[in-house]
Amino acid sequence: MTETTAASVAGESATVRGTPYSVLQMNLCLSGLAGCQRYPRVVRETIRVIRTRKPNAVTFNEVCKRDVARIADRTGYRARFATVLYRGRPLPCRSPRGRGVFGNAVLTKATITGSVDRRYRAQADQEKRRWLCVTTAGRRVTVCTTHLSPRGSARARAANRRQCAELADVLAARVRRGPTIAAGDINRHGNCTPAGMWTRTDDRAAQKPGIQHVYGSRRHLRRPVARVVRARFTDHDFLHVRARLLRPANR
Repeated sequence: MTETTAASVAGESATVRGTPYSVLQMNLCLSGLAGCQRYPRVVRETIRVIRTRKPNAVTFNEVCKRDVARIADRTGYRARFATVLYRGRPLPCRSPRGRGVFGNAVLTKATITGSVDRRYRAQADQEKRRWLCVTTAGRRVTVCTTHLSPRGSARARAANRRQCAELADVLAARVRRGPTIAAGDINRHGNCTPAGMWTRTDDRAAQKPGIQHVYGSRRHLRRPVARVVRARFTDHDFLHVRARLLRPANR
């Protein structure tokens, strides 16, 4: 495990009251199309890390619907899943089959009160990139995840840039409503945050450093600290970010 530098929000006092809140970002490479899949060991590793870290929310990229249901059941979290189309249709995960379709997901400890997911306007490849946001009860935190296009060609770089701008607009709208945290495989080193959000990345990861990000609303989530958790059975390490969730001023 590698720890990033703990940086406070500029101008913030040394002590901040609030409730601990953390998110764990994971890209599990579970479709069966790519050579990085190491099933079922990655599922067992994921369950173990969630049980050890006990995050308030988990964001998943490159996962399968039934694997997510299994992980949620074994850890006691609520789940929302968003199907990602491949070649115009849902992609059944394989090697082995029977694990449902491919996509992104969010797990939360709190009850999920609603969710929305949309496809980005800009696309560059056969996998149609999209975002997913869920709202939760209690502190009414919104948790989002996404997986942007890799930047392997001029067309893909242009799509990634446009997806990044669209994501910033999506998050800006949610930050205006209340506490918001977002995480995902952004496939770029530059961030996609609107004004009013901080960024932490897996820049000290052993695998593909710097392209997984966590964003949080500065007004609501203070003193973010990131840790990279080494992953043995997928091609991305895990990114765990802890912060302090403040109560809304009107509560």
